[in-house]
Amino acid sequence: MPFTIPEQEIDVKATRASGPGGQHVNTSATRVEVRWNVAESPSLSDAQRVHLMDRLGSRIDRRGIIRVTASARRSQLRNREAAIARLHELVHEALAPTKPRKRTAPPAAARERRLVQKRRRAETKHRRRPVDESD
Repeated sequence: MPFTIPEQEIDVKATRASGPGGQHVNTSATRVEVRWNVAESPSLSDAQRVHLMDRLGSRIDRRGIIRVTASARRSQLRNREAAIARLHELVHEALAPTKPRKRTAPPAAARERRLVQKRRRAETKHRRRPVDESD
C-alpha cells in the first residue's frame, strides 16, 4: 500500500510569483509553497521517517520540514495541485525500496582496454626517465 500524506498535515501558502509577466504577476499571489513536517508527522512510522530523512536529507531543513513550490501556472489552484502532486511524487519515490545491485564481472573488452591504458602509461613514464649512457 503506497503512503499518502494526509491533507491536514500539509501547510499551503500563496505568495506573489517573481519574474516577467506584466501587470498580472505583480498583483496576484499565484505562487504556491507547500510544506510538510516530516520530523513530526504522526502518519509516518519511525522506519519511514528515518528512510525519508536519509533519502531526502538535502531537501529537508533543520526543523524537519520539506518544502515544494510551484509557480508555472497562472492559477493559484493549478499551482497548488502541481505542488502537492510533486510533494507526493517526491515522498513516494523516496519511500520506494531500492533494488539491490547485482554484481557482475567486467567484460573482456573493458579489461583489455584497462591493460592497454596501463601499458601506454607505463611506457610514457619510462620515456621520461633520464637516459642511462652506460648502455
